[in-house]
Amino acid sequence: MNHQLPPFPAVSRRKFIQNAALGATALATLPILGCRSGTAQAAGRGPTHRTIPLANDWLFGGRFNAAATQPGFDDSAFARVSLPHCVSKLSWHGWQATDWMDVWIYRRHFSLPPDLAGQRVFLHFDGVMSGATPVINGQALPEYVGGYLPFHYEITSHVKADNVLAVAVDGRWKNAPPDGSPRGPEAVDFFEPAGIPRPVSVRVVPQIFIADVFAKPVNVLAASRRVEITCTLDAALVPAKPVRVQVELFDAGRRIAGVSETFTIVKTGETELKLALANLENVKLWDVDTPQLYEIVTTLMVDEAPLHDYRTRIGFREARFELDGFFLNGRRRQLFGLNRHELFPYVGFAMPRRVLRHDAELLRHELNCNIVRCSHYPQSEAFLDACDELGLLVWEELPGWGYLGDAAWQELAVRDVADMVRRDRNRASVVIWGVRINESKNNPALYQRTRAVAKALDDSRPTSGAMVGGIYSTKDWFQEVFAYNDYHHADADYSVELKPPLPDVPYLVTEAVGQIIGPPKVDHKYRRAGDPFLQAKQAIYHAQAHDQAAKNKRNAGVIAWCALEYGSPMNSANGIKCPGVVDFFRIPKLGAVFYQSQISPQIRPVIQPDFYWDFGAQSPHGPGRNAAIFSNCERLDIFVNGALHTTSLPQREKFPHLPYPPFFADLELAGADRSELRLDGYVGGKLVLSRSFSADESHDQFCLRVDDAELIGDGADATRLVFGRVDKHGSVRPFLAGEVSFELSGPGILVGDNPFALAEAGGMAAVWIKTQPNSSGRILIRATHSSLGAKSVAIAVRPATL
Repeated sequence: MNHQLPPFPAVSRRKFIQNAALGATALATLPILGCRSGTAQAAGRGPTHRTIPLANDWLFGGRFNAAATQPGFDDSAFARVSLPHCVSKLSWHGWQATDWMDVWIYRRHFSLPPDLAGQRVFLHFDGVMSGATPVINGQALPEYVGGYLPFHYEITSHVKADNVLAVAVDGRWKNAPPDGSPRGPEAVDFFEPAGIPRPVSVRVVPQIFIADVFAKPVNVLAASRRVEITCTLDAALVPAKPVRVQVELFDAGRRIAGVSETFTIVKTGETELKLALANLENVKLWDVDTPQLYEIVTTLMVDEAPLHDYRTRIGFREARFELDGFFLNGRRRQLFGLNRHELFPYVGFAMPRRVLRHDAELLRHELNCNIVRCSHYPQSEAFLDACDELGLLVWEELPGWGYLGDAAWQELAVRDVADMVRRDRNRASVVIWGVRINESKNNPALYQRTRAVAKALDDSRPTSGAMVGGIYSTKDWFQEVFAYNDYHHADADYSVELKPPLPDVPYLVTEAVGQIIGPPKVDHKYRRAGDPFLQAKQAIYHAQAHDQAAKNKRNAGVIAWCALEYGSPMNSANGIKCPGVVDFFRIPKLGAVFYQSQISPQIRPVIQPDFYWDFGAQSPHGPGRNAAIFSNCERLDIFVNGALHTTSLPQREKFPHLPYPPFFADLELAGADRSELRLDGYVGGKLVLSRSFSADESHDQFCLRVDDAELIGDGADATRLVFGRVDKHGSVRPFLAGEVSFELSGPGILVGDNPFALAEAGGMAAVWIKTQPNSSGRILIRATHSSLGAKSVAIAVRPATL
């Protein structure tokens, strides 16, 4: 059995569906038994679902014990856990790779329905950090190495009615991307906490089933647009009769097109079939502002009865990188984005889909990005689902960071490119494949192979890879878009000075600013607990980077470094690296105010000071003589204690290429009565927004809020609980010390530090509240700060439904 076959689609996006019991002998003569109850949602008819999610009731035994792989092992002392799961109990900082660099054991008992005789059974993992050896009913399956992509095994001959699955999870440093460097974990600029952070399922399919569908929209800007379908069938035996494959296109359940062809399967194993959907004159285009998605339902028919079907989503859009920039549906769009790591406090990669979706919402709707780079590995399908739905473009790249290993290591890198492309090539959001290891040296032989495998599987997208430093040439370079991590600046004032685009090739900046631009060159700068004037510079540097890129139409744009703080062993502050414009808890810092302001005031007027209105020990004279305010208004009237202090206009002369340049004002107010600040914003001569801030700490309040008022009681769902200090107008007050302690009642658990010491986090932080399996009711959380008192918040929990 080849355990590195193209992965089945994830349960959340596509469903494997099959008929009632169908024996191998019966299939050879092709009589079709009656379908079970249950319908295909889009088509209104079809076979029933046969996917068994393995999310709850896992047993975690800690460090590996070989005896625990056997079915009869007594696992009663193991801890009961739900997926996603991390092997280590982590704080939000202070991580050490030694906490998880070992082999760990999980067990899962599961039963199969009694009516599955003659079916094929597959065990599917969406991703395990960062290696796995499953054992099913005592039968060891081949080891899979690599943490960021799906893998599966056919276990038909090993399963019975009641089964025991054991999984040895290997969190050690290994010879596989992004690992492998002789330097060990400190050679990679992100931590890799071990565990099972993505879904696991058992999938039951007929003897012949649809293994994969690639639905490629072609010529989408013309009335003659079509969808070219490549359907891969997997046959355990050769049927005696031809089969029919039917492809239908649905818009919110309404069938709008279809095609059907009959094929003869002449061999066992995989067979590729080609079809095309036409007559699509009235479909709507997918765009960043109107992310229209359609569902493709491909059904395998035998004797005119549905045997199996496969679902995927697509969007009709044309995305091109040209010499004069990036074009989406024929319109040039300046790419405006940030890099994202998928790491979270307390659990590493192990957050449920609701929390992962919130990251996409933060990037698209609060930071106003139109693109995200998945640095430096393929990220979860839940996050990418949200990108499809929200109109957030995606650069996706294979796992890696700088290091290129030996021949075996490189084979795994090629495998990862293939699996990444297969998994995500139907996504409208993905517009480019990163097929080079981030910031690696040129390797013509390897990178011609990775490009070739990506092109063979998907010729509709360009390839690229982020370069850095002196690798600023197309010599020994084999991709279509030149991407560069650009950290250049003027030594005198540390202003951003991007390199000019290379000639004769599409050009994109894939990193800028980070922790490199600006003094001092230390890796803890920009943290919320640090110097507020240094924090304020972060937004200015990001504004400069995007302004610099926009002045040259040859530059497709900037995906700056980076959106979120993340755990790293490399030059970090107590294990956390702080270049994010948003902190590790997903709370925007001062660096985020530039991104928050870059949206039309007709959609949402914005006024965001690039400072704290605070006259404490770190800023006794206030924000200073050249305080920045980011806004999309046309004029700001600035009031101090109710009196007009100054009127400010956007500084277009210094930021001529930004849609909404920052404002600057002299707010050095030593000795003055400075307790109240009011900012009034005007557009078209009309007041559209007024914001107030108070320096009077006597009216400060303890803030406590959750992202979601309702959760699902499935044992995995979770929401963030944010806490800290705000002024009387609700604006963040920095540098709160003391401890916050939590009390929780109801069907939930707290994921995070309890008590939580606020000083290191700069006065604002978060924990997550997770539901318990098979639960419903009401979770009540009471949080108490050592000096600001207590507040409570409630979360409703509704029962999970299958």
